[in-house]
Amino acid sequence: MAASQMLSARDRDFFLRIGKIVFANPFSEIRAQQVREVAGDFMRPGMADAEALMTVINRRLQALDAQGTFALSDLTAEDAHCAKPVFLFDVYHRHLAGLDALIERQASQRETRVDATLADRLLGELVRRGFSDEEAARYFALFHQLRRAYYFIEAGLVGESPSMKSLRRALWNNVFTHDMQLFDTHLWKRMEDFSTLLLGETGTGKGQAAAAIGRSGHIPYLWQQRRFAANFADSFIAINLSQFPETLIESELFGHRKGAFTGAIEHHDGVLARSSAHGTLLLDEIGEVSIPIQIKLLQVLQERSFTPIGSHQTQRFAGRVIAATNRPVHQLIARGEFRHDFYYRLCSDAITLPTLRQRLAEAPDELARLVGLLVTRMLGVADATVGGRVLDALAGCLPADYPWPGNVRELEQAVRRILLTGRYDAAIEASAGASSDALLQAIDDGRLGASALLAGYCQLLYKRLGTYEEVARRTGLDRRTARKYIHQQADTAGPA
Repeated sequence: MAASQMLSARDRDFFLRIGKIVFANPFSEIRAQQVREVAGDFMRPGMADAEALMTVINRRLQALDAQGTFALSDLTAEDAHCAKPVFLFDVYHRHLAGLDALIERQASQRETRVDATLADRLLGELVRRGFSDEEAARYFALFHQLRRAYYFIEAGLVGESPSMKSLRRALWNNVFTHDMQLFDTHLWKRMEDFSTLLLGETGTGKGQAAAAIGRSGHIPYLWQQRRFAANFADSFIAINLSQFPETLIESELFGHRKGAFTGAIEHHDGVLARSSAHGTLLLDEIGEVSIPIQIKLLQVLQERSFTPIGSHQTQRFAGRVIAATNRPVHQLIARGEFRHDFYYRLCSDAITLPTLRQRLAEAPDELARLVGLLVTRMLGVADATVGGRVLDALAGCLPADYPWPGNVRELEQAVRRILLTGRYDAAIEASAGASSDALLQAIDDGRLGASALLAGYCQLLYKRLGTYEEVARRTGLDRRTARKYIHQQADTAGPA
């Protein structure tokens, strides 16, 4: 085409419609509707949206390429802006298999290098479409990021209930924002400024959601060295703050220097120092940390700096922060246990994960899907017969309205127990969600042994109070013993 030639009105309208789809959330119903409107005549049963869209795009580009390779340099600035998303979509989908293979290799081998064949072909196609070498490298990195995000969100958080579909949309927006054009223009290199707070009951999958975000961050491609700046498999670090006594949390977070306190016999780097500049740090059980630690973490979020214990040298933290808690944050704030400013700095985005009982209420078939997935993971192969036996055992052992107080984590253990023993006795698990009336009735009936009684009482207190420390204070137990009783699996039947 001649330099600075204008698109026809028909082609411009087509490119604009495709551009809206390219920058839309792939888990949104709006995008699916847009695909049907553009590619409906080419869609066949079982055909993926992307495949149908590629068919339409290929036909249009082949027509435009008839007079030579159609490139951005052939167009006016306005029309080039319209054509750019179409070129990106086309090149991206031509190389999905190579991107998937690259991601699998990086996950298993922890390397940053890229196969020369993939890099040369993909970058070459972008350059032929009018992108500079630097632009092509940036979009290679974006393609890599898009594919990782889609995989970890789609494969890691399965389910067809409305709440799970909404969760996947929210996670995608958390990685790329709701306006991907703004992300592409400005925010792709500034997402570390956006912290995320994940909320939800124990066992709902907050760790998986955090990992999906953390492994989907932008990692630059160094095109002259044919490698990425880091390996995504090493970019996500998680720390469960409830695992450490108060005296050690600060050291685990910020690190310490040799001699900083009794027992500090060598230098220790905390998770802030170990986090990659292109990585993400999950602070799990953030509701457990004290006010002084919250103040220090607030400084990290605001100033992007921290100081190890016993050191006067300030270090920089360049990663992104995700925090998670199963505790009601607003109640913690009301009781003065969680700072307002810390909360507001954490929650650039707040995502609540649905409970399993909510998911099953919305879509009863969700249980069969989850069981099938868990069986496949445990056996290493899909087996509908085994999955059916697990579902039959659950139906025979549990009431129809069983509330699944342990959520998906409990379901996973239920499947394991059925594979081992053929049944799942959930008396103690059910007691975690039991009411005080149910506990008193079990006591009155003489159905509880000492261990089950203490477990039931600790579980009831934890449900109401929300912290191991408060349960320990009320019962006179130490914190770890209280935690053990809250989570123990006992043989004695508790209140059901």
